[in-house]
This record gives sequence, structure tokens and C-alpha cells, in this order.
Amino acid sequence: MTPSIAAHDPSRQLLPFRESLLAMVGVAFVAMLVALDQTIVGTALPRIVAELKGFDLYAWVATSYMLASVVTIPIFGRLGDLFGRKPFLLAAIMVFTVASVLCGFAANMLFLVIARGLQGIGGGILIGTMFATVADLFPDPKLRLRWLVFVTSAFGLANIVGPTLGGVLTQYGGWRLVFFVNVPIGLISLLFVYRFLPHLRHARTSAPVRLDWLGALVLAVTFGALQLLIELLPKEGLSTATVVLGSVTALCAATLAFWEKRMDYPIVPVDMLLDRKLAALFAMSVLGGFALFSLVFYVPLLFQGGYAMSPHDSGMLITPLLLGTTIGSVVNNRIVTRIRRANGIMYIGFALSALASLSVVALRGNEPHLVWMACMGISGLGLGLVGTSLTICSQQIVSRDHLGAATALLQSLRTFGGMLGTVMTGALLGHLYTRGVHRSLDSYQATQWFKSFASPELLVDRQEQAALINRLVSAGHAGDAMMSSARDALVVSIHVGLAVAATAALIGLGLAWFVPPVRVGYGEAETIQP
Repeated sequence: MTPSIAAHDPSRQLLPFRESLLAMVGVAFVAMLVALDQTIVGTALPRIVAELKGFDLYAWVATSYMLASVVTIPIFGRLGDLFGRKPFLLAAIMVFTVASVLCGFAANMLFLVIARGLQGIGGGILIGTMFATVADLFPDPKLRLRWLVFVTSAFGLANIVGPTLGGVLTQYGGWRLVFFVNVPIGLISLLFVYRFLPHLRHARTSAPVRLDWLGALVLAVTFGALQLLIELLPKEGLSTATVVLGSVTALCAATLAFWEKRMDYPIVPVDMLLDRKLAALFAMSVLGGFALFSLVFYVPLLFQGGYAMSPHDSGMLITPLLLGTTIGSVVNNRIVTRIRRANGIMYIGFALSALASLSVVALRGNEPHLVWMACMGISGLGLGLVGTSLTICSQQIVSRDHLGAATALLQSLRTFGGMLGTVMTGALLGHLYTRGVHRSLDSYQATQWFKSFASPELLVDRQEQAALINRLVSAGHAGDAMMSSARDALVVSIHVGLAVAATAALIGLGLAWFVPPVRVGYGEAETIQP
């Protein structure tokens, strides 16, 4: 529904309709910038790793972005509360756009991972500020929901276009274009935010603000060590390296908890994290991110590597996943004011996501495309319902002074969940694929060829596959059958990872019981008694 153009009430919206619209157009372009990058890269990633090699860094292309953003989200969510969000939005758009150009020029996987980390810094600031900006401009909850529909629609448009666009650009123009496409969107969003978004400051303080740089450093080390631990544990078990990484992770986590309780403006608000009213919401945000990003980054590899689809077909089939998240967000915002308890939406969302993820595991690759699209769409619909519900419920439970911090922490934890999902699925994939290929080659008495099959990147590059099959046939082996067995090993390994994602959704379904009942309706929001 289009907001009324009548004279505005500052207690409901801070700006008149025209000014509000232009400001929200800027926020919408920012949402498109973030959403497009998250979705377009997943489709291109199998081809990227096939060209640049280095499959060991496959997960890092995603998680370096997430690791950087998970550190910056809470910092700039809180700084936005104190100093206003506009300066940080402007700086973040510029950082994000420049980093996108660097990603497009990457000559190897390591450079790409570093550039993605820089991009994650900009993306983290954008995520940590753009949702709270909507709350700043529209104090009235019902009106805020209407404008959230506008922002989430822009986010959804990018989600819809992203996978297919990524497939088309990768197949016909090269994967580098998936990063360069961020440049025009970044410039447009920079113009609108600079020109039309007001500089608002809600919190005033005369005391100097201590930035929690130590907390940010310890948080980055904690998550980085945790990721390395998850990657190495399936390969090495209890080794010197994994014991050291486990000790570093535990020590840094304990240090972080001790330090953050003593900071005026902590990067991780421990007290808020442990708030009984919010704890279940935060845990569900982690689980939702786990499920979503496992699908976004590994289903394209399943399609292109496991089922030998083209990047274009892969992008087309995964598009309903992101379309579903958009529809879920819009549906949630439309019905949440009409039901007694908003919490019920989270039950439905997690149940749909778990069911659809398990369906993907059950499928075998020869089904009609409509079946795949239906599974992707249902899973996305569920996660879209969940994501918006978590944001709405958290914003109604906390006080206005902590709104930005709570919203940023929620988004940060979702990103952390995505990082966990991506790295855990990647670790399982690498371990199970290696074991499956070993077993397959042993049955063909061709273990000497393992080095040629060692990386799943082979299964994306058709020219390399054809050359390897010719060499195998020349050596007297059944080249086509061996290649098919390698594909089967990749499919099985990804299926295990997706089953873990479905389990995360089921756990989220159980946690929804512990969220305090919240009602949002007709210009007022409240926590209601059971």
C-alpha cells in the first residue's frame, strides 16, 4: 500500500511524503547493492574457482566477506545510534564499490578473497545501518512496516535478478562482470543518499566515545580461528594444528566476553545477547543464516558440478530461492498487523524451509526444472517469513535507544550463521568428496589418477573434463564412468551439507517457542502476555 500523501505527523514520520520517498529510494538502492552481490556471486562461484583454481578457498570467497561484515555490523550499528547513519552509509557505498572493482580484476583466488574481505567491510556497514535508518525515519511501527515493504521489494528485485543475471553474465560475458555490475548501482545509491537522506542523531553525549577496536580484533581472530578449525578438523582430526586453533578460539571467546562487559560501547553487547527476551531471536537468526547461505553458495555447485548444468540454467533454478525470501518478507509485513501473535509466522517459516531443504536432498537430478524451482521457492518463502519476523519482534521488544544496536546484532548474527553454514558445508563437502573419489577410483583400480580428480573444480570445467576423459580412455580406463562416479561423490557430499542446513531450520522451529509473544497492529506494538 502506498503511504498517504497527506500532511505528515512527525510522531509517525519525520519527513513529508515526497522527502520520505526520495530518502527511501536511496535506502532501496543500498538494499539492492547488498542483495545483488549476495546472490549474483553464488551462481558465478563454481566458474570462478574453475578458472582461478584453488578450490580450498571456495568457502573463503563467501566467508571473508561475511567475516569482515560480521565485525563491522555491530560497530557501525552502534555508531549510527550515536552520530547518525548518513556519513557511514556514504563511506560504506564508496568502499563497497571500489572493492567490487578490485574483485573483478582478481588474478588469483587469494587476491579475490582479500578483495571480498574489503567488500565485506562496506557491506557490513550497509547492513548495520540501512534497516535502522527506516526505523529512524518512521517512528510509527505500522507506517514503518509499509516502508519496509518498499525496501524489501527493492531487495527482492535484486534477489530475483541476481542468480539469473549471474548465470547469464558468467556464461556469455565472463564471471568478472558479476562484480563490475555493482558499480552503476553504487554510484546511483551514493547520489540519492547524499542528496536526500537527512543526517539524524538520536543519542547525544558530551563524553568521548571509545571505539572497541580491541573487541573487533578479538572477534575477527575468534571467527577466523573457528573457520580454520572447522575446515581442518574433518581432514586432520585431533592434530597439533586443530588443538591450537581450538585453544585460540576458546581463549579469544572468553577474552571477548570478559572485555565486552566492561566496555561502554561494546562490539558485542553481551548483556543484550543474554537477554532472555531476545536470546531465542538471536539464536534463530544464526540458524536462519546457516540454512540460507548453505543453499545460496552450494546449490549452484550442486547444479553445475554435480548435475552438469550450465551457469545460466543454474541461476534460473536458484532464482526462486531468493524470490521466495522476498515474497516471504512482503507477505509477513502484510499479515503481521492482522494476527494476534506475530510469533506464529516463525513456526511456519522454519517448517517450510526445513521441508524444502530435505526435498532437495531427496531429489536425484533428473527431475523437471519446475520441481527444483518449487523446492527452492518454498525454502526461500520460509526463510523470508523468518527473517522479517525476527527484525520486527526484536525492534518491538527493545527500547528505542537500543533499537539500532539490537537490529545490527540480529543482522550480524544472521551473517555469522551464514559463515558457519558456508564453512561447515564446505568442510563436509571437501572431506566427503575426497573419500568418495578415493573409493570410486579404487573400485576402478585407478587410484594413481586421484590427483586429477582431487578438486571438484574439475566438474565445472567441461573442456578439462573432456581432456581428462581422453587421457583415461587412452590409458585403458572407463573415462566416462569414472567421471560420472566423481559427480556422484560431489552430489552425495553436498546433500549431507544441505541435510545439516535442514536440521538447523528444525532447531529454529523449536526455538520459536521461547520467543515472548509480540503483537504489531494498527499503529501500536506491544509484547503481550501468554
